[in-house]
Amino acid sequence: MSHKKHVILFKRFERFWHWSQAALIILLMLTGFRIHGLYDLGAEFLTALRIHTFAAWALVTLWVFAIFWHFTTGEWKQYIPTFDKIFLVARHYAYGMFRGEEHPYHQTVARKHNPLQRLAYLWVKLMINPIIWISGIWLLFFADWGAWPIWRQWGISLQTVAWAHTIGAYMMLIFFIIHVYLTTTGHTPAKTSDQNAMDIARRTPAARICAQA
Repeated sequence: MSHKKHVILFKRFERFWHWSQAALIILLMLTGFRIHGLYDLGAEFLTALRIHTFAAWALVTLWVFAIFWHFTTGEWKQYIPTFDKIFLVARHYAYGMFRGEEHPYHQTVARKHNPLQRLAYLWVKLMINPIIWISGIWLLFFADWGAWPIWRQWGISLQTVAWAHTIGAYMMLIFFIIHVYLTTTGHTPAKTSDQNAMDIARRTPAARICAQA
């Protein structure tokens, strides 16, 4: 009887950070839509605003710890862009996965994200997150900062900041939908690689990792 050894692909903090971030982003989207009046369902505006603000600060705190963790552990290298197999991965998502073909990229501890994932996550961290951070904090303190002459000279108004925050939020929503959808691709939902890797943190047998490293 053979026993397969498994390794932990995503560390404990990564799993905590991933699912905590997901929960906070969902909460922020729900309260944000209520603030914009897209639905009511009995939720009061001020209540939604307070929850939104609390969740936003919680997410910022989580991001600060995540940034510190990535740089102190060297895991930031997982997001360095690479074009190795990028066209094969793109073909798989556009065509191959609908034909049941095997994914051309295999995860290892040293290479957790495929080329398209690296670009997508880098885009989120360097573009979407800063837009949401800066515009969100600006909205919170606009009553104090908005009167500064320099912002009037640049034509930055409360409406401009609000639009920037809304655009950033919808960019995050689009990423969220695509991200969730791609975790469900595969032979069956129970076998989705990325979701299971984050869920149970044990995906690749040690022998397979050694062969693919």
